[in-house]
Amino acid sequence: MKAEFGDGDNGEPEDSIGDRSDLPAIVEIYNMSIPSRLATADLMPIAVDDRRAWFAEHSPDFRPLWVLEIDEEIAAWIALNSFYGGRAAYNATAEVSIYIAPNYQRRGYGSLLMKHVIGECDRLKITTLLAFCFDHNVSSIRLFERFGFVQRGHLPRNCNFGW
Repeated sequence: MKAEFGDGDNGEPEDSIGDRSDLPAIVEIYNMSIPSRLATADLMPIAVDDRRAWFAEHSPDFRPLWVLEIDEEIAAWIALNSFYGGRAAYNATAEVSIYIAPNYQRRGYGSLLMKHVIGECDRLKITTLLAFCFDHNVSSIRLFERFGFVQRGHLPRNCNFGW
């Protein structure tokens, strides 16, 4: 069962806490991002089994993972991940991961999900959100900048995509 945050009425998107039955769609959306080399350093698709432990690290009250459903299809997901190995002193800091299926990109769903996450930070006792973006992922950089994120570091040539 999912904990609903939106009602999905009138054709509006519905967002909810992801559950185990959502994991195949979550992985599918993630894998769709690999060929573009914009959002992940994975070079080959991953399997659902490869993400089970990662998924288990998310919980509604500490590090949630939300899915965005449109017409009963998972169109996107956003997760809060522990920073720096989950060391206790960083519990008020979380990394944001957001992935949107290609056929739902550029429709404002990234902003919708970011607004939801930011609105949940007080409840989750999160005071700092981080995002890690490749320099060439201009869309993500602009999304995070619209929500007040500021670049605090730069890691040139830290990935080898085989280009």
